[in-house]
Amino acid sequence: MYILTEYLDRAMAQAVYDKLADGTYGGRIPSCPGVVAFAASLCECSEDLRSTLEDWVLLGMKLAHALPVIAGIDLNREPVHEPVDTL
Repeated sequence: MYILTEYLDRAMAQAVYDKLADGTYGGRIPSCPGVVAFAASLCECSEDLRSTLEDWVLLGMKLAHALPVIAGIDLNREPVHEPVDTL
């Protein structure tokens, strides 16, 4: 499995959903500030929430924002580059 996929799956496992007064659904991931979604059905809300999470993570990585460590997965670490002569 890929680290980014695992990170997204573990973050989605933390999702909290609420049925709103108008019958629609709202979803959020408490450890990821600003990652929220609203939709007519719970399934659509979950799909929208994952899409929002994906965009949030990719933008955070691009802009070097600190991302939360989820289930021991830390996307904030700098990559380790081996010298070319070790290949």
